[in-house]
Amino acid sequence: PRSARYAIMGSLEAELSEVWIVCHGHGQLARRFLSRFLPLERPDRLFIAPEALSRFYLSPPQGGPHPADAPVGASWMTAEDRELEMQDYVGYLDLLHDEIFSIVDRSKIRLWVLGFSQGTATAARWVARGNVDPDRVVLYAGLLPSELDREQAARLAKRSPLTIVLGTNDEFAKPELIAAQEARLRELRIPHTIIRFEGGHEITADVLMRLTEETTG
Repeated sequence: PRSARYAIMGSLEAELSEVWIVCHGHGQLARRFLSRFLPLERPDRLFIAPEALSRFYLSPPQGGPHPADAPVGASWMTAEDRELEMQDYVGYLDLLHDEIFSIVDRSKIRLWVLGFSQGTATAARWVARGNVDPDRVVLYAGLLPSELDREQAARLAKRSPLTIVLGTNDEFAKPELIAAQEARLRELRIPHTIIRFEGGHEITADVLMRLTEETTG
């Protein structure tokens, strides 16, 4: 155990119909990341953004210590000691999940798990390895973890098809990576849908609205 923080938008005590647990990308912080979901804010929706456990300064020091207002970001993991890093954040997310649903009645809500950029692998590993059982999983501007086997991958689409979101101008979404991802999804036999949008490596209000409209439509 160690100290960790998360950002919240909405009320745990409200009459909720949806809970969204959203994992930020590399170099982001939970509070700022959560602001991307303001277009979906509604009294019956609760948004939780866990913050990754490793923080760092986003720019190198300039001839001395970092000033107090130097920008800071967080990272879910690196290649160093990666298996223990993954175990740590899966355990952390499980604890956060249990804390939320000690207050919220899980049987009355639809649970979304969304990962953005580096957070896609975090979200996917958590669903594959952890205690969470989401109604819908969205991997936004990122890739499946390389180590998932077919049994683990099946958990990503247990209740509804896995949703993959990619921007047409995303500098990280190279055609060969997209092709390899689609081939892997077929190999793992994961039911999925792919949403393409005009834009880059970013979360947009239009895409978020499309996600919710497809659910209700």
